[in-house]
Amino acid sequence: MRKIIVFLLFSSLALAQNANRKFESFKKTNQSLEVTTSDGVYTFQPYSDQIISTSFVPNGEKANPKSHAVVATPQKVNLKITTTPTSIKMATNGIVVVIEKTPFKITYSYQNKELISEKTGYFKKDNHEVLDFNLDNTEILYGTGERVLGMNRRGHRLQLYNKAHYGYETHSELMNFTMPLVLSSKIYAVHFDNAPIGYLDLDSKKDNTLAYETISGRKTYQVIAGNSWVDLIDSYTTLTGKQPLPALWTLGNFSSRFGYHSQDEVNKTIDKYLKDGIPVDAIILDLYWFGKEITGTMGNLDWDKDNFPNPTKMIDDLNQKGVKTVLITEPFITKTSSKWDETVTKKVLATDKDGKPFTFDFFFGHTGIVDIFNPDGKQWFWDVYKRLIQQGVGGFWGDLGEPEVFPSAAITKGGTADEVHNIYGHHWAELIADGYKKDFSATRPFILMRSGYSGSQRFGMMPWTGDVNRTWGGLQPQTEISLQMGLQGIGYMHSDLGGFAGDYYDNELYLRWLQYGVFQPIFRPHAQQEVPSEPIFKDIVTKANAKKQVELRYQLLPYNYTIAFENNQKGAPLMRPLFFEEPQNTTLQTVSHTYLWGNDFLVHPITEAGKKSAEIYFPKNNTWFDFYSDARYEGGSTANVATATDHIPVFVRGGAFIPMIKTIQNTSKYSLDSFDLHYFMDEKTPNSEGKLYNDDGLTANAFEKNNFEIVSFKAATKNKATTITVATQVGKNYTSKDKKVNLVLHNAPTASQIKVNGVVTPFTKESNTISVSIPVSKNKPTLIQIQH
Repeated sequence: MRKIIVFLLFSSLALAQNANRKFESFKKTNQSLEVTTSDGVYTFQPYSDQIISTSFVPNGEKANPKSHAVVATPQKVNLKITTTPTSIKMATNGIVVVIEKTPFKITYSYQNKELISEKTGYFKKDNHEVLDFNLDNTEILYGTGERVLGMNRRGHRLQLYNKAHYGYETHSELMNFTMPLVLSSKIYAVHFDNAPIGYLDLDSKKDNTLAYETISGRKTYQVIAGNSWVDLIDSYTTLTGKQPLPALWTLGNFSSRFGYHSQDEVNKTIDKYLKDGIPVDAIILDLYWFGKEITGTMGNLDWDKDNFPNPTKMIDDLNQKGVKTVLITEPFITKTSSKWDETVTKKVLATDKDGKPFTFDFFFGHTGIVDIFNPDGKQWFWDVYKRLIQQGVGGFWGDLGEPEVFPSAAITKGGTADEVHNIYGHHWAELIADGYKKDFSATRPFILMRSGYSGSQRFGMMPWTGDVNRTWGGLQPQTEISLQMGLQGIGYMHSDLGGFAGDYYDNELYLRWLQYGVFQPIFRPHAQQEVPSEPIFKDIVTKANAKKQVELRYQLLPYNYTIAFENNQKGAPLMRPLFFEEPQNTTLQTVSHTYLWGNDFLVHPITEAGKKSAEIYFPKNNTWFDFYSDARYEGGSTANVATATDHIPVFVRGGAFIPMIKTIQNTSKYSLDSFDLHYFMDEKTPNSEGKLYNDDGLTANAFEKNNFEIVSFKAATKNKATTITVATQVGKNYTSKDKKVNLVLHNAPTASQIKVNGVVTPFTKESNTISVSIPVSKNKPTLIQIQH
């Protein structure tokens, strides 16, 4: 018995915090709790019923209120603080914090379920300040930014230091976009609200410990809980900011490579797209727009007039064709660039300890870096962008923003290099976004960047997965990266379609990558110039197949734009893991090879050469239908599905409405005056609904300005009769039109009669598909009655 008591005492102490930390006192307000201990002060601040922020300020330090991630303000909640002789309890209607006095311990729960507790809490070790926590031994851990480790990141100690990994394939522990954020399969997250570099240890010692390690800064973290995964991500993106709705054209096809050398090459490339009838919405210009050579010219940030003699006319001509121009920019100003003397004179570069421009060598030359934390540096950089926007440029690519090379000795107005390293890309995107809001407030910016921080989505950042190898090994982790980043609020993470690095020439790989790209956030083939990335430069057979993928991307624009709107409103990722459907199904918690595109598509990319079949699990809540053949698969089953060469396996949820259009050359021709509405009938889903979001595709904050329309669809089946209602909600500042819709019923029963608004209407039937033309009025609902 004595051994049991000793063991229990030891276990209790093992889960307690620092044995030297003693509770001293507490102070409560209406909306927060302050607890003083022997070595510092804790402040607990609810942001909502699902978010609690905790800050610890050690003795001798001052509180630092500056967050680079959090933009929400604490909402008033129903807060109750109760005490006993041994504990203090702080309860919202959701999250509850219990502080045990002796031994000191902090525990977080949500709706009577324990989430996580501090272990030692705050302490110092090996030049790092540490916050550590207890985990249970069953939970799977996600997050920490962009990595290739498999979906479960538990067991790793991971560096928080944004760094490029050229030519990566199936394993990468450190990449361009790290984040101090961990999510658990128990549907909660912990966000460490501190910018300087450090580590996240996700139980690498197998002792059920989560630890955040940093060189300096705030000891602040938020615990975020949710009733579902979408609910959790909604709360996190409410805390750190929602992604603005992108311009419609950014969901189209990009012509991109490293790189186009001249104005003539740009024009001929786009003309070939038009001649071949392959849709295209933008062309991206890499380094050669400002220099003939790769090295020594970075920082010019102006046109090389020898190879681009009349850029304004080039941009105007492209705009007339419905094609936007996107330019690469970097924050490095080489000493041989045309802007070096100007940036030195204006004192807009990061400095050394003596206040002189800090210079260093890297691949592109001997260089300095723009200090975007200096108001003068920020303004100088924005003036570059402003001039280019006034010239007609449609968007910007921010490259090397980790920053790729940023020695620790450099000093910025925001702190040392190591203190601001991970937030450089974040604030660079902010610089551009804020500039647009100030000087081009009606325009939605396009900001393509490969590096950022917690909350970067609120600046409209479109990050990509870096310099992936152009191999099957490079293709294989792309879904994992995008799914992980979507969980972390970064909904538009995408890859260079076809792969970037190397000269590996494989048309099967290229097409499989494009087939996946149809169902990823941004469709942008891009590569080094040894092998062309654009479909127009492929052989006849490959080009024809690639053209089908681009056309399908455009046909799905109504659906894709609607899930982009959902991301804007709720933070819901465009690409979603299967465990969103079945959170308690442990076998799905590490699956990344099959995923959901929006709510209604199930996608399984083919990532191996010569693959003849794929084993696919179909989530249990619905029946699933092959998008191409209408073949039926039962929910909760696993099937071995034969593959085709011209598409990857894609399925649609039973009960789903999928709006589509005919192929267009680019989004300047986009219209919903006429579209197809596919409804996948499913007796297991007798009641379902969907929607279609629409606005002008260009105006910033169109929804907030009541300049939009939402077409909603509802279906109900009962007693061998199906009723479908289509209704339009119109913002008061939007001019809506009546629409002609071709309703396509998949898995349709034998229909004896169809009435539209009470009038018997002719229809066509082919196999299990029925098509009927219906009018959709902007003023009143359309009622479709199908008698089985």
